Amino acid sequence: MLQDLYQYLYHQNETGGIPLKGTGITVALALIACHAYALLNGGKTQAFLKTFPRNYPWAVILLTIDFIWGMMCLANMDMGEFHTMRPWFLYLVPVGFVLVLVFVKEFLAVRALGALLLLVGGIVLEAAFLKPQTSRLLLPIIAYAWIIAGLYFVGMPFLMRDAVTWVTAKPQRWNLAVFGGLAYGALMLVAALLWY
Repeated sequence: MLQDLYQYLYHQNETGGIPLKGTGITVALALIACHAYALLNGGKTQAFLKTFPRNYPWAVILLTIDFIWGMMCLANMDMGEFHTMRPWFLYLVPVGFVLVLVFVKEFLAVRALGALLLLVGGIVLEAAFLKPQTSRLLLPIIAYAWIIAGLYFVGMPFLMRDAVTWVTAKPQRWNLAVFGGLAYGALMLVAALLWY
């Protein structure tokens, strides 16, 4: 089952994989839903974002998702000349997962979110790869934004705390972020419905 999911997400079958239209609609609806919630519940959302970097329960949830997703990839991906090391990785990664949960609690939620952004960005790029529609570029743009943010969140997680502090410091910045996300989601939804 996980092998079929991996092949679908990463376009390993000759019949293709996750479709551009479905990816576009899903990403667009997720953007619209998140930013609409932030618009309607600004105070609660800001309070959550300020406490998120050190929120250990969220860290456990996100890191567990990363672990399961990573194990699926590790068990099925082409490792080239390192294929003989796959069994070692399949034993070491679960041990590393437990050790990180126990000993790396500082900003773990941000690091886990960063890893998830890297994983999600990868499948979004796969869905848009070599498609003829010019409007498909809306997906790689946000995917690369997630990937860059993910790299920073994993390596320098305190930057998320600083970014949240900066965005929530003034209502104009918050409104720009919220309405910008809504507009991008709406644009992507229109493109996905009409042209993908």
